[in-house]
Amino acid sequence: MIIIENESLRVEIAELGAEVRSVLHHDTQLSYMWSGDTAYWGRVSPVLFPIVGRLKDGQYTAEGKKYELSQHGFLRDAAFEVTDAKSASATFVKESNGEYQDVYPYEFRVEIRYRLEADQLHVEWKVNNLETEKQMFFSIGAHPAFRVPLKSGENAADYKLHLKPAQHKQVTAYELADGLIREKEQPAVLPAMSIQAALFEDDALIYDQIDEVRLQSSQGNGVSVTLPGFPYVGIWSKYDATTGTIAPFVCIEPWFGIADTTDSIGVLSQKSGIQKLAPKAEFNSSYHMTFF
Repeated sequence: MIIIENESLRVEIAELGAEVRSVLHHDTQLSYMWSGDTAYWGRVSPVLFPIVGRLKDGQYTAEGKKYELSQHGFLRDAAFEVTDAKSASATFVKESNGEYQDVYPYEFRVEIRYRLEADQLHVEWKVNNLETEKQMFFSIGAHPAFRVPLKSGENAADYKLHLKPAQHKQVTAYELADGLIREKEQPAVLPAMSIQAALFEDDALIYDQIDEVRLQSSQGNGVSVTLPGFPYVGIWSKYDATTGTIAPFVCIEPWFGIADTTDSIGVLSQKSGIQKLAPKAEFNSSYHMTFF
């Protein structure tokens, strides 16, 4: 486990999956990340690559060949190398080295840098296409889960979601049907939403053109995820249809990609939200989380 720390935050990051496992705020003395309790969901903050979401029939075609790949891809279970660990920052690197050719036909390098600045955790992604002749098609996304409620005596309903749309952009909402995407509506207004089980009865809330999502309690504590330039964001908690309840966490997920649409033809290069990277080219993006 790698630990980075400053005057405000102490963050633990696992080398498996380069996954943030805990965030402690020194001033509030609150622990913000979900515990990873397998009774609900055994992950905390996985990195999604080379797909986000589910593939139609669990498969896709690329470079003239058919491949099978599970939801959210394989990087969340990969062992990363720590190349630069300092007191308040750390860099994690995974290079494919032929390891994934049976499920993904491109050679790649993914670098994830975590950097603390006051009460913010900055996450910086760098994806390199190591192919010398082939264009590479991929998606990358984050899936951090935050504890709700944060304090004893609180309930989930004490928390609200506030969504800030990108300026001068029309927001589209999507819904999932058996894990596949379809457009839902185009909300002109995005009101604050109280955390209730009914929100997640049909799986995740998914939007495009969102710059920030804030999850805040009536007492003022919470987290904001700032993601300008990201094409999609997902918001999810695990819903239990038997009890009509949700798990004690909410995920806020910045995505460069999205699940297959219900009418997908299964070709990776034509997948909704897919990123295209020229031979030897590099993709860069970042988002940050503010804890309060």
